[in-house]
Amino acid sequence: MSTFKLPDLGEGLAEAEILEWHVKPGDRVVVDQPMVSVETAKAVVEVPVPFGGLVTALHAAVGDRVATGAALIEFDSGTVVGEMPSGEDELLESMVIDRPRADPPSRIRALPVARALATRMGVDLGTIAGSGADGAVTLDDVIARGGLAKAHSQRIIPPPGGTAEALRGARRAMAHSMSASRDQISGSTVCDDADLNAWTVQGDYMPRLIRAMAAACRTEPALNAWYDAAHDARILFEPIDLAVAVDTPSGLIVPVLRNIQGQSLEALRDGMAAQKAAAHRRSSAPEDLAGFTLMLSNFGTLAGRYGIPLVVPPAVAILGAGRVRREPVAVGDTVAVHRRMPLSLSFDHRCVTGGEACRFLAAVITDLEQSA
Repeated sequence: MSTFKLPDLGEGLAEAEILEWHVKPGDRVVVDQPMVSVETAKAVVEVPVPFGGLVTALHAAVGDRVATGAALIEFDSGTVVGEMPSGEDELLESMVIDRPRADPPSRIRALPVARALATRMGVDLGTIAGSGADGAVTLDDVIARGGLAKAHSQRIIPPPGGTAEALRGARRAMAHSMSASRDQISGSTVCDDADLNAWTVQGDYMPRLIRAMAAACRTEPALNAWYDAAHDARILFEPIDLAVAVDTPSGLIVPVLRNIQGQSLEALRDGMAAQKAAAHRRSSAPEDLAGFTLMLSNFGTLAGRYGIPLVVPPAVAILGAGRVRREPVAVGDTVAVHRRMPLSLSFDHRCVTGGEACRFLAAVITDLEQSA
């Protein structure tokens, strides 16, 4: 008998939601046939059958949230074909459950997010009885031990006419990301406007914004970075992997455009169109939703002038672009009407100085104000 546990699907998340089972107990299956569709924070992922054999049990139903590393399905199988590595090394070293391993005596089994919170709260994991799979300490266990159980578990009762709806998928991921931003970032924002009067092509905002951010990184590379608070260090990157917020009916999806430096406007336009289409189909690959070094939110396509975009750690900066509008501007001794784009640059003031942020924003504006 073989137990397959939910692997880390590439986003470093603690769980996924079961959307659809493609197999059932009693089915004979072969390696790599579709097994189950799950929804992670940002994408729908199809997990293939890892073992050939007979399905004997499913450990989760449609709609259930399954922790990474928790039992997912049972097989009566022969040989395990390959191993699937998991990022949850506190729970398991591979998906081959026929070879159980004993934890080191000094190592408490815990989900990584629970271990990190326990460290921050000063909670000894050894004092907690884990309620997760195989006795692993979960995030809720740590919260309860830290005296926050009441606030964590308290529910708001909606008045008549209101409907309670659990956050899932992209909305739930947004809640977690914004909580991390609130708890970890020392934020500051600078704002200015770019004059687009010299543009020869109207309305080509996204590729121009992306190119401008690449140009700004050449001028001030300090914003294309991560901050490692645990070691008081920053990590500067040469490649610019830009996360771009995409508004979809399912919530905010943030795909990543890789290596934007040096790309033509046409290449940037095509890359953005492909990622936007994938986000709306919920078919973004997990690797396209992680590992960004800088962020962009073009909220002005909907509404808004200036804003305070929130930096998502470990990145240190995000640029927000507001709605382009026609405004009177002074041109010499006369007044003319130009199209202007409001810009808001938020940055983590723990490792980015005000001067660095202002130089970056000035470079963005300089590139945007070119004719082409």
